[in-house]
Amino acid sequence: MSNPKRVPFLDLVTPHRELENELVEVYRKALHTAGFIGGPMVEGFERDFAAFCETKHCVGVGSGTDALRFALMALGVTGGETVLTVPNTFIATTEAITQAGAKIDFVDIDPKTYNLDPAKLKDYLEKQCTADPKSGKRVSKRTGTPVAAVIPVHLYGQMADMDGILELARGYGLSVVEDACQAQGAEYYSKKENRWRKAGSVGAAAAFSFYPGKNLGACGEAGAVTTNDEKLAAAIRMIRDHGQAQKYYHDIEGYNGRLDAIQAGILQVKLKHLAGWNSRRQEAAAQYTAMLADVDGIITPFEPDWSRSVYHLYVIRLKDREALRKHLAGLGIDTGLHYPLPLHQQKAYAHLGYRTGDFPVAESAASEILSLPMFPSLTGDQQHMVQEGIRSFNSSTKEMAGSTAR
Repeated sequence: MSNPKRVPFLDLVTPHRELENELVEVYRKALHTAGFIGGPMVEGFERDFAAFCETKHCVGVGSGTDALRFALMALGVTGGETVLTVPNTFIATTEAITQAGAKIDFVDIDPKTYNLDPAKLKDYLEKQCTADPKSGKRVSKRTGTPVAAVIPVHLYGQMADMDGILELARGYGLSVVEDACQAQGAEYYSKKENRWRKAGSVGAAAAFSFYPGKNLGACGEAGAVTTNDEKLAAAIRMIRDHGQAQKYYHDIEGYNGRLDAIQAGILQVKLKHLAGWNSRRQEAAAQYTAMLADVDGIITPFEPDWSRSVYHLYVIRLKDREALRKHLAGLGIDTGLHYPLPLHQQKAYAHLGYRTGDFPVAESAASEILSLPMFPSLTGDQQHMVQEGIRSFNSSTKEMAGSTAR
């Protein structure tokens, strides 16, 4: 970071400098063996990441979007079915649904965690669906097709409340695919099972993104699916590789969605450091929360006792988000918006006929959230600058309000 007085939103340079020799060795190994697609580096990362997630299988793919799409396809989701998810997520979640051929419908979020609300999911299945007398499946009144699956998004590094979601899924015959693209290493305490569960180990399958800015990031595009289902893993391996059961023998028509060997090797190196990086994020999050606890009008992240978030993002909430963002930018402090417009209000989905007000919790949150700088090498001094910036904004806002009142 060339300007010590500037606080970047994300620092991708420091970890790569620290690991430069190991990362260069990955590239050198690929050059010397010409092992660019598949092979030992991909298999090694798949083995190690499956162990990290406490699952039996990991299938490396080209991106997090591939991971979600291939998981849905392998589960048999078809064009005549509906998949449920939340409106406050990156569009890749819904792209995967439509690209698998299914229809989208949304369920609103919990106002504290910003994740899928099990109570609202129950309400949707009971009140916004009808029962198909032949199959017994729930048919969405909006889409007119049976609901086949639900994708809870573990947003900002915190897992959704999975016990309630899984219970509903079992009761209504739905597949659960975790969107864990922001949650490498996050944990959820299942009261039903009386144990902690890792992100990626709870649903029928889970999708991970290793986009460079993620807690575990590649040096390019990469993703993976984790699952405990051997047949599902085998199906995804075929889908990612042109439907091949063996070279040049195609059982199905698939995709070119393989994980590059160099990216797998890079991820395998970084995976050894992920627990430590996540720990630093958690420490920085705790520091932010303590620093901002007495600042009027600022809502800090809510972490339930059943959650161990890995803080991919540290997201605060306030009424005048845009003014604070501008104020911090003037002080050399970068921030982010994740995400400023819910998907049901996006132009890309205007044809689906959603209206403003359909998902009020997500809409309200989207207008008030602000992501503060968060990365493993974030220093105490940098966090102090962020805190002082927020406090000075609050002070100036109160002064303006006072002068207006007079």
